[in-house]
Amino acid sequence: MAAKMSYSENVKVALQSVKSNKLRTFLTAIIIAIGLTALVGILTSIDAIEGSLNNTFSSMGANSFTIRNRGTGIRIGGSGQRPKRFSPITFQEAMAFKQSFNFPATVSVNAFASFAATAKYGNIKTNPNISVLGGDDYYILTAGYKLASGRNFSQAELEFGSSVVIIGSEIRTKLFLDSDPINRSISVGSNKFKVIGVLAEKGSSVGFGGDKVCVVPLVKARQIMSMNNPSYTISVMSNDPQQMEGAIGEATGIFRNIRGLNAGYEDNFEISKSDAIAQTLLDNLKFVRIGGIVIGAITLIGAAIALMNIMIVSVTERTREIGIRKAIGATPQVIRRQFLIEATVICLMGGITGVILGILIGNILSLVMGGSFIMPWAWTILGLSLCVFVGLLSGFYPAMKASRLDPVDSLRYE
Repeated sequence: MAAKMSYSENVKVALQSVKSNKLRTFLTAIIIAIGLTALVGILTSIDAIEGSLNNTFSSMGANSFTIRNRGTGIRIGGSGQRPKRFSPITFQEAMAFKQSFNFPATVSVNAFASFAATAKYGNIKTNPNISVLGGDDYYILTAGYKLASGRNFSQAELEFGSSVVIIGSEIRTKLFLDSDPINRSISVGSNKFKVIGVLAEKGSSVGFGGDKVCVVPLVKARQIMSMNNPSYTISVMSNDPQQMEGAIGEATGIFRNIRGLNAGYEDNFEISKSDAIAQTLLDNLKFVRIGGIVIGAITLIGAAIALMNIMIVSVTERTREIGIRKAIGATPQVIRRQFLIEATVICLMGGITGVILGILIGNILSLVMGGSFIMPWAWTILGLSLCVFVGLLSGFYPAMKASRLDPVDSLRYE
């Protein structure tokens, strides 16, 4: 009967033991919960970051690339090389490329006029962290933006450098609350502009707050920029993704000629595909993932040692109980199973708590980044499997010790 009822009896005894040693069980479960929270939380957060990056760069498409005077400079964990910085791309060079590039593609030229401007409407103003960027009629398309309201620049506004602006969604929310900003006048730095459009929410991308931007005509940006020798960025969006490599090859040849490079000289500019930037970031996130796994593993090892100690003490305290169970027919296998199940129950109590906390932490980050709820089934299963493994590992020695106790000596134990 004892053998048939062993599983249900073992579970009941395990729960009774947990109740009778609440403090020790609670402390051990907390250690396990902290380890699983770190593990699942970090891994879920990485999933959220990956989703945000994919959404950010997918809006630009896999058929676009940029020409800059330097690389992206994305380096995590000390890996990689410092990106080279070449001589600035001048306005004349950028416009010459736009006129010479006859490949079936959309070409846009843009440049930053300021990185730390303050936008003001009436008595309301933003923090001094607004980016002012000069763009042409195709900038919104090649940068992956969409207009939430208003319109794009007209040809006359671009040609004469009119004082008009298209603002990011965060600026609209800050300055205008629920009112319509179209055709209202705002101050950006020391200059006044008429709002003609509002960009749809995009979120932050690589080092650039995509919703804290003011886009003005490129000619106007040249008039107000404080930098003496600015570098312009050329964005190219191929009409056919299948011809992407051909477009890059054509762009490289044309821009080498514009920059006066002879055969045998290296390029003094960088061409970066939009999806390559995202892939670089995603590849570097592996260091964060490894760090999360290491932190979780170290904490679980500490929890395993603490749990083993508790189980050894439990065997000593319950020596007489073990003797009674053996006397009424419990086999060494049943006793072994009892202590293994008890250790596993304690681990699962902490593990389930840690997994829930980890999922909550990861999804809070996801919501902050504008993502959706993430249910990390893989990490949840991994975490709970680790709990069972730690429970079995920690309970093995105490279980073997308990199963080998002599029933006569155990009944005599005080």
